[in-house]
Amino acid sequence: MSTFSDSLSSPSSVTLGNPSERQPSRIRIGLLIAWLIVAGIALLFIVPLLWMISTSLKDASELVGNNWIPNRLAFENYSNAFSFGMWTQWTFNTFVITIVSVVGMVMSSALVAYSFARLRWPGRNFLFAIVLATMMLPEVVTLFPQFILFSKLPAFGFQGSKVWINTFLPLIVPAFTANAFNIFLLRQFMRGIPMELSEAARIDGASEIQIWWYVAMPLTKPALATIAIFTFQGAWQDFMKPLLYLQSEHLYTLQLGLRQFDAAAGGKPAWNWLMAASLVVMLPVLLIFLLFQRYFIEGITITGMGGR
Repeated sequence: MSTFSDSLSSPSSVTLGNPSERQPSRIRIGLLIAWLIVAGIALLFIVPLLWMISTSLKDASELVGNNWIPNRLAFENYSNAFSFGMWTQWTFNTFVITIVSVVGMVMSSALVAYSFARLRWPGRNFLFAIVLATMMLPEVVTLFPQFILFSKLPAFGFQGSKVWINTFLPLIVPAFTANAFNIFLLRQFMRGIPMELSEAARIDGASEIQIWWYVAMPLTKPALATIAIFTFQGAWQDFMKPLLYLQSEHLYTLQLGLRQFDAAAGGKPAWNWLMAASLVVMLPVLLIFLLFQRYFIEGITITGMGGR
């Protein structure tokens, strides 16, 4: 009896396993599952891109087949895709609209966010709540009222038009009125800047505009880069608004230019040419993200850590 009780009390008599030895295996299984989920999601985005690349390198005779690898790489599709249309003018128009929109959105959003984050004035929190509430309103709901408004505003002969319709103004001016999401993003970032920096600048005689430009703006570069990337992507790839406001072909953007493949082919576009042109048009957005991805990730990561 004593032998049995001694065996139960002995630590070496019953081996249940060391929890620290089972933990690494659980971590490995969890990481494997996470990688499989991420790989599956990434595949959903990569497959359409691979299909575009494959189609852009096919002959017309291979478009109806199911083969992903062309029998012959038809690189001439890229030159043929840009053999018609006003691609130089459309590229210039897109760059003008995009660059001006980026500058306007960054500057206006930074000004409004600075007011909400660093200045104290009556009704600040209430008005900020209203600004956030506008994020719940779908953009498509405002398209019709905006069109009516812009069709009545005088353009004073801008681009030969009497009203804003058929000009770049409806595509550029709204960017200078800030954006609710960008205001929220910058406000959270600016709230993390120590107030002592602003107070020291005021003691030195700096105005609020100078504090905004020389103190707040340099310290919010990651968030500003994030907004610039979002705005660049949105303006460069925008199709609905240019389609709604631009009527003259010489004012078209690249997205409307891609639509001309339907008209040029009588409603049956050459898919290999269309995919080739689409890939080329997509390159600037991809290049901008690759160049500024460090600031983009830093801005997204730090923004939620705002203080006061």
